[in-house]
Amino acid sequence: QVQLVESGGGLVQAGGSLRLSCAASGRTLSGNYMSWFRQAPGKEREFVAGVHWSGGNTLYEVSVEGRFTISRVNAKNTVFLQMNSLKPEDTAIYYCAARAYANGSVRETAYDYWGQGTQVTVSS
Repeated sequence: QVQLVESGGGLVQAGGSLRLSCAASGRTLSGNYMSWFRQAPGKEREFVAGVHWSGGNTLYEVSVEGRFTISRVNAKNTVFLQMNSLKPEDTAIYYCAARAYANGSVRETAYDYWGQGTQVTVSS
C-alpha cells in the first residue's frame, strides 16, 4: 500500500516562499507520474503541477507557471513543490498525488494515491 505524506505548509506573507515535500512509502514510485493539487475553501480541488518520472517533463497550471517549480528525487521517493512570489489566492490545502502510470494527467480522477494534505495560508 502506497502512502504519501506532505509537509512544509504554513503561514507566509504575500511575496514569500514555501517549499512543500511529499514523501512516499510502501513501494518505489520512480516510474509513476506525480503531481500537486490544491483545494481552496468553497472550491473544487484543482491541478497545480505535475512531473514525469524522469523529472525532465513538467506541467503547470497557468496561474502558478513561473512562480512554482515541481521536482522529484526518485532515490528518496520524494517530490517537492517550490512556491515563490506567493499570493493570497494561493491559499489552499495542497495535496500530493501519484498515478499508477508513467503518463501525466490534470484530472483528479486519474490519480490512484493521495496524501492527507498540508495547509498553505498566504496573508496579504
